[in-house]
Amino acid sequence: MKIIDFRLRPPYKGFLNARIYTRQDISGKFTNQLGFPVPRSATEKSIDLMFTEMDEAGIDIGVVVGRNTKVLGAVPNTDVAEMAREFPKRLVAVASIDPADRKDAMRQMEEALALGMRGVNLEPGMMAEPMHLDDRRLYPIYAFCEDNDIPTILMGGGNAGPDISYTSPEHIDRVLGDFPNLKIVSSHGSWPWVKEIIHVAFRRPNLYLSPDMYLYNLPGMTDYIAAANGFLQDRFLFGTAYPLCPLIEYTKWFRTLPLDADVMQKVLYTNAARLLKIET
Repeated sequence: MKIIDFRLRPPYKGFLNARIYTRQDISGKFTNQLGFPVPRSATEKSIDLMFTEMDEAGIDIGVVVGRNTKVLGAVPNTDVAEMAREFPKRLVAVASIDPADRKDAMRQMEEALALGMRGVNLEPGMMAEPMHLDDRRLYPIYAFCEDNDIPTILMGGGNAGPDISYTSPEHIDRVLGDFPNLKIVSSHGSWPWVKEIIHVAFRRPNLYLSPDMYLYNLPGMTDYIAAANGFLQDRFLFGTAYPLCPLIEYTKWFRTLPLDADVMQKVLYTNAARLLKIET
């Protein structure tokens, strides 16, 4: 069974300057709080070890999601694109955009397309001036992505901003309604608003959910799984959020979940491959 990890940040290039690697006292504490050990590849900052762990976990492809924030740090999109070119069979690149300046954001997206990146990631609540997902300053970006059929990942759950309102699902619901042809992935699955975001996904067929680390034995897990076994089976995505979850242990656990066999294949591989236009 092939696997695509939809959210992965390797210990390589610009990511080594991001807080997930420079402040492992913080990121490791989160990993331990979930009940996982910190992956050895992360502590040793070795991409070769990461690939070894991917192999042991059975993960074929990792989606490298860039980062461009004032709070959590930034990784140049050129670095992310270079990783995908260097390891074309193992990594797929998604650009991260700083939306603070509309014209510059447009330039960033055009550059990302030229680099062959397969999607756009936005984390508006982590900007120097935090924005909710339905902030009208973001709408030109959404329009560009909709017009160019660019899948858009929005940080819609977990610690997505200075307070819990930045994960509240009415914000992403408004965007989904205003851009009905824009395929949007809620990274972290809009947790902790699990029942609410499942309702949004029921009424908005352009919403994909990737709860990643917030699926692991946390409140709402059974609701996510029920939705994935039902109407959401073509729009649910597997992700580890590595290095915050270890590749081997998380994947092994995920494959024990009570998902129907055909649904498991969709969640682990087919849905992500279709969304990012990865050849199967």
